[in-house]
Amino acid sequence: MNILLIHQYFLESDDPGGSRFNEMTRFWTDAGHRVTVLAGMVHYNGQKKRPEYQGRYWVRKEQQGVEVWRCHVSEAYNANFLGRLWGYFSFVFSSVWAGFWKVKGKYDLILVTSPPLFVGGTAWILSRWKRIPFVFEVRDLWPESAIHTGVLQNPLLIRLAYRFEQWMYRSAALVNVLTPAFRETLIHQKGIPPGKVVFIPNAADFSLSDQVLADFDRDEFRKTHGLEGKFVITYVGAHGVANHLVQVLDAAERLQDEPTVLFQLIGDGMQKQMLVREAGARGLTNVSFIDSVPKAEVFKYIAASEWGASILKKVDTFKTIYSNKTFDYMACKVPVLMVIDGVSRQLVEVARCGVFVEPENPAEWERTIRLLIDQPEETRTKMGASGYQYARDHFDRHVLSNRYMQELEQVVLIHKG
Repeated sequence: MNILLIHQYFLESDDPGGSRFNEMTRFWTDAGHRVTVLAGMVHYNGQKKRPEYQGRYWVRKEQQGVEVWRCHVSEAYNANFLGRLWGYFSFVFSSVWAGFWKVKGKYDLILVTSPPLFVGGTAWILSRWKRIPFVFEVRDLWPESAIHTGVLQNPLLIRLAYRFEQWMYRSAALVNVLTPAFRETLIHQKGIPPGKVVFIPNAADFSLSDQVLADFDRDEFRKTHGLEGKFVITYVGAHGVANHLVQVLDAAERLQDEPTVLFQLIGDGMQKQMLVREAGARGLTNVSFIDSVPKAEVFKYIAASEWGASILKKVDTFKTIYSNKTFDYMACKVPVLMVIDGVSRQLVEVARCGVFVEPENPAEWERTIRLLIDQPEETRTKMGASGYQYARDHFDRHVLSNRYMQELEQVVLIHKG
C-alpha cells in the first residue's frame, strides 16, 4: 500500500520527542508498504529552522526508507499565540503545495495526525485532489486542550475551531484515537458514529529501549553525569504551557532540606527560559535543566533515574490523555511519578508501576517524594518490572503498528468497493 502521511512534527533522525510515527512508518516500510511524509521544518519545541532549511520552502529527505518532504513553517512558531497560529497555517499552505507539486506517484490513502488541528485542512484538500480517502488521528483533544490551558481565548476562534473539528470528523473515512477516553468523548459528546472510531494508542518502542539498555552501565553513567548518591526524578518532554513545570520548582523548593533529591528536566519549549530564570531566582540547586537529546540518549538518562515523571497542568481535558513519556519510562523499567489525573493515573494503577501525585499540589509532591526516598530499592525495581511487562502485553509498538495497518487497508478496500 502507498500512504501519504501528513505530520507537522514528524521527527528528524536525530530529534528528541514523541517518535510514534517514525517507528510505525519504519515497521510499515519493512513490511513492504511505501510511505511518504509531509512534515514541518521546525521541531514542536524548536525556536528556528535548521541551517539546511534556512531560506528554503521544501526539502526532500530519506529517513529509514521513508520519503520525507520538509515543508516551510514560520519561525514565529514559538514567539507567542499569533506566532504559533501563523506557524500552523504556514505549514498548511506549504504542505498543500508540496502535495500538489512535489510528491510523486499514486497513493491509496492519506493519514493525518493532529494536533495541530489545522493539518486536517491539508488532508481534506489533497484527498479531494487525489480522489482518495483520508484517516484522521486524534493525539490530543483540540480545541479543548488549547482552551483549557488558556492558549485559545478568542470566542470567534473557539467557535471556528469547533466547527472545523466537526468538519474533519465528518469528512474522514476513519478516526483513530489514542485513549479510550477520547473514544468516549467523540462518540458520546461529539456525535461521531462508533463504527467510525478506532482506538490504537501510543506505545513503547522496545526495539530501541532493549537495544540501548542491553549493555548499559548505570553506575558509570551516573558517575559521569554527577548523579552518584542522588535520588533522581527525571522529566522528559516539552517545557510548555500545558506542562506547567513550575510545579516542579515549587516541589523542589519544599525539598531543599533533602540533599539527595534531584529533579532532572530534559527537553525544550516555550517556557524553558522562564523556568531556568525562576529556578535561579529561587536559588534552587536541586533542579537540573538538560537540553533535548536524541531518544537513545534519553533512554540512558531515564534508566539512570530512580523515577520518571509525567506532568501536565491541572485541567479536565488532560484527564483523557496518555502521556507519551510514560511509555518510555515503562520501556526502561523505571517507575512512574504520575502527575496527571484520569486515564493516565488509571494506567499506572492498573500496571502497578508507579504512584499518583495531584497536579499543582506542592504539599502532595513533597509528602509523596519524602515517602519514596525511604522506599526500599526492591520496591522500585518491582514496579519498574511490572510496568515493562504491562507495556509489553498491551502497548508494544510493533503489534499496534500491524493493527493500524489492518485498519488502513480496510479503509482502502471499502473505498475501492
